[in-house]
Amino acid sequence: MPQAATYLDYNATAPLRPQARDAMLAAMDVLAGGGNPSSVHRAGRMARRLVEDARRDVAALALAVPDEVVFTSGGTEANSLAILGTLASGACDRLIVGATEHPSVLDTAKAAGVDLTILPVDTDGVVSLEALEDTQSADPRPALVCVMASNNETGTIQPLPQIIERVTEAGGCVHVDAIQHAGKMPLSPLIGAHTMALSAHKIGGPQGTGALIIRGKGRVDPLLRGGGQELRRRAGTENVIGIAGFGAAARVAADDVPRHLSLAPLRDDLEARSLAIAAATGHAAAVICPAADRLPNTACLAFHGVKAETLLMALDLSGICVSSGSACSSGKVAQSHVLAAMGVRDGLAAGAIRVSMGWHTEAEDVDRFCAGLEQALKRIRPNEPGATATGSDAAARAER
Repeated sequence: MPQAATYLDYNATAPLRPQARDAMLAAMDVLAGGGNPSSVHRAGRMARRLVEDARRDVAALALAVPDEVVFTSGGTEANSLAILGTLASGACDRLIVGATEHPSVLDTAKAAGVDLTILPVDTDGVVSLEALEDTQSADPRPALVCVMASNNETGTIQPLPQIIERVTEAGGCVHVDAIQHAGKMPLSPLIGAHTMALSAHKIGGPQGTGALIIRGKGRVDPLLRGGGQELRRRAGTENVIGIAGFGAAARVAADDVPRHLSLAPLRDDLEARSLAIAAATGHAAAVICPAADRLPNTACLAFHGVKAETLLMALDLSGICVSSGSACSSGKVAQSHVLAAMGVRDGLAAGAIRVSMGWHTEAEDVDRFCAGLEQALKRIRPNEPGATATGSDAAARAER
C-alpha cells in the first residue's frame, strides 16, 4: 500500500521497516507447516528459534539479556504488567506517577487500588524532583515510580538517572515507559530501572507486539496465567510472526539512533518556519517547551484560536499526516492532559498539533508540511480574542 505523500506521524506509528516485513514473511513460511513454539518436535523448535532470535535482538536494543525480555501484545500491556505485576508481587506498596504519563500508565495506576501520588511537572513537562523527594520523605513505604523516558506529545526527556538513583536509594522500584525513546535516543541512561516497556510499531515493527524488560531479579507477577510461556511471566502462545518482525526492527533501530539525532536541525527549521507562517497569516502560535531537552524528531506546535481538529483535516487534505496528542484515543481529538499539566492555556492547547519525523524524513518533507500549513492557515480564521496578534511576542504571550 503506498504511503501518504508526507508522513510526519512517527510517534503514532512508524512505517513498517522492510527488514521487519521480510522477517514476518519468512516466519509465515516457517509456520505454514505448523509449529507451536512450546512444542518439542521439529516444527515447534523452528518456531521457538524465531522467538528466541527475536528475544536476543530486542534484548540487545534494550541493553538487557534475553531472559529479561517478556514479549507482550504491545506497549499498553507491557505498562500494565509492569505496574500491576510489581504491585502483586509485593515489591512495592504504593504508586508515584508523573502527571504527563501515557494513559496506559495513568489509567492503570488510578485503577490499581493502592495509594497514588501524581508528580507535578514544570512548564517544560519535566517532573519535579523536589516533589518526588517530598513524597518519599513523607511516606517511607517502598513505592513503584513510573516516569516515561520521553513524552509522546511534546518529546520532553525526563531526568531518569536522577530519578532512578533517588528511588533505588529509598528502596523503591522504577518503571520506565521507553516506547518513544527506543531507537531515537540511547537507552544506556535507563538501565538502572527495574522494568522498561517497549513497543514494536514505534520502531518500525508490526503493531500488536511489545515487550517488558524485567531487569535482573525484578519481582513482577504474571497477569495472564495458564501456560508456562515467557518463563511463566506471561501466559499464552507467542505471536511468532509479530515477534519476528519486532526482532528485525530492533536490529535496525539499535543502529539508527544517529539518524534520529540528526533530525534536530530539520525539527528546528520546521518550528521556525511554522511560527513565521502563523505570524504572516494573522495567527499567534508557539512551540511548546522549545528550550527543554527533547526528542530530536518531535515538534509540538500550538495555534491560538484554531481548533486542532480543523487544522489536522486541512493538512490531511494536502496529503500531510500529523497528529494531535496521543494516537491512543480511538481517533478522538481531545484536549491534552499533558499540556494541561504543563500549564498551557486552553486557547492555545486546543490548537496543538504534533509533528514527528523518522528515518525516511527529508528536508523536502518539511517543505511540503510548511506549504500545507500556510495554505491551511490562510483558510482558517482565528476564533478567539488575541488570535490575530502576530510575531514571536504575541506567540509567547499566548503560550502560557
